[in-house]
Order: sequence, then structure tokens, then C-alpha cells
Amino acid sequence: MNELTASDASARANAHLQRNAGEQRKQQYLSFMLHGRCYALDGLSVREIIQYGRPTKVPMVSPCIHGVINLRGAVVPVIDLGLRFALAKTQVDRRTCIIIVEVSDAESTQTLGILVDAVSEVLEVMPDEMSPPPAFGNPIRSDFIQAMVHQQNDFIIVLNIENALAVAEIAGLADGNNALTA
Repeated sequence: MNELTASDASARANAHLQRNAGEQRKQQYLSFMLHGRCYALDGLSVREIIQYGRPTKVPMVSPCIHGVINLRGAVVPVIDLGLRFALAKTQVDRRTCIIIVEVSDAESTQTLGILVDAVSEVLEVMPDEMSPPPAFGNPIRSDFIQAMVHQQNDFIIVLNIENALAVAEIAGLADGNNALTA
């Protein structure tokens, strides 16, 4: 009888581990709107979301750099994703916000703000719900796209944040010096 109980307990533990393993596979993504289209970022790269506050303009930087903000004593560059994606300048209104993200490259981790029209929701996505981006017809550069997620009769573009906010590339758009690593 003890053997059956131990076996039963082992089976229950395995079932519990399998359920938890399935839940752990889900990834969270923060979805947001930009120029009428829905995008998402890996939730692990998002530090916080703040209300839009007028940034300080910085001369001689890439046009997509909206300015810098003071975030608890740290100078944080704010990137206008509309301009970064070669769309249009983001129009500021009451729903406009700044998503604070951490972007890593081979040398360091950089804290950046990205200006978006509005934050939508946190999505929980299983890996098998993600599709590769199409080879053509994308609204933004293909290397900026990690995947596409189909939800509620629409596609959400999941960004590859390291490529979309490549610090060296953005800094190089202005004059070649690394203005964002302050």
C-alpha cells in the first residue's frame, strides 16, 4: 500500500511539474500602440512605464532621439519609435507615455525610454503562438521584428529590442560618436 501511495504521489508530482513547465514556457510581452499599429516588447526588458513628461532637447543627436529625461537622478535618452521606424513623429496627447527599457549589447546595458502612443496590455504568449515575420511587406525593418503574434483578428509585431534600439546605430545616425552612452 505504501508503494502505491508513493507511486501515486510521484505521478501527482510529475503532473504538477508538467503543468508548471507549461506555464513557465509562457512569456509576457507588453503591448503598445504606435501610429495605429500594435507592437509588443519582451516583458523582461521593460523596467517601468511613466507618464509623458517634456524631455530636455539635446543638440546634434539623431532625429529619432526625442530628448533626455531625469529618472531618479539618471539621464535617460528617450527615443521616438515613430521616427526610429521611419514612420512619422509621434504626436503627444494624454495617452502618450514613455516605456523605460533596458537594452543590452556586447559591451554594456543601456537604459532607454521609448515614446509610444499608448500602452495596451500585458500579453501571455506561448512560443508556438509566435510566427516568423513575413519576408516582405513589413511596416518596419525586418531586423527590428522578432516575431508576429496573431490575436483578436490582428497581428501584433513583437520587436527585437536589441536591434530596434541599437545604441551604436542610433548614435551613428547623428555624427558617428556614441552620444547615448552617457
